Amino acid sequence: MASVDTSLPPEPTGAAADFAARHSEEHPLKLYGGWFCPFVQRSWITIHEKKIPHQYVEINPYKKEPHFLALNPRGLVPTLAVPVDAQGKEQKALFESNIICEYLDEAFTDESKYGPRLLPTESYERARCRIWIDHISTRIIPAWYKLMQHTPDKPFSLDDAREELRGRIKVLVEEMDPEGPWFLGSTLSLVDICLAPWAKRLFLIDHYKEGGHGIPTSGEGKDGDIWKRWNKWYDAILDRDSVKETWSADERYIIAYKRYAEDTTNSEVGQATRSGKRLP
Repeated sequence: MASVDTSLPPEPTGAAADFAARHSEEHPLKLYGGWFCPFVQRSWITIHEKKIPHQYVEINPYKKEPHFLALNPRGLVPTLAVPVDAQGKEQKALFESNIICEYLDEAFTDESKYGPRLLPTESYERARCRIWIDHISTRIIPAWYKLMQHTPDKPFSLDDAREELRGRIKVLVEEMDPEGPWFLGSTLSLVDICLAPWAKRLFLIDHYKEGGHGIPTSGEGKDGDIWKRWNKWYDAILDRDSVKETWSADERYIIAYKRYAEDTTNSEVGQATRSGKRLP
């Protein structure tokens, strides 16, 4: 029986709590998020990387408050409230994490304040990045949830799910700059940010699923160079300040993802994974 995840702790902890506290004061630009949500973490990492002034507002999307529903009737996080006027008295909402990330990169372009752009300015390279952001969103992430939500009654095996995730990551790695550490080489991009939250959460698959995620940890054996390159990226992204400072205590995620591991979550992502539909 699927259940609604209403028992989640109400706020982030650790480094994420510190980052949220530093951005808790009233500000015209508001990010509504949930500490546990990887889609929120995408947006939060982008804001962190670009050092964008904002207010972070913690929301439990399973206990939807009227003021939040007025802004986003779907009641999902992340939601970015964009000020219409300088005082922020009127706001327009943006949702969908990849769209929010692109908006932030396009709206805050002064590199002296906000650092380098997270998508290339050259048209072809920018379009190529979007291809691989789409691959992450429509291939890798669904495979991550398929493995995480595997239960013995599924028509596919745990090994099948593991191989699917590994294969879809391999396709991405083959397109990475050979030296790295990032997808484009020495410059972090939205491609890296798009995958970062699920890379950070791979330990949850190790925790809950026998045999773990199955991604090779060394550069030996078949496809050794590919997995060596993956691990270079993986180590770099886990060591990135923007990833570490938008992360709560590991134990919190273990609790939050138990329903996914048991395939009893009633989140929209969980339901879509269970029914084999496209993720929302």
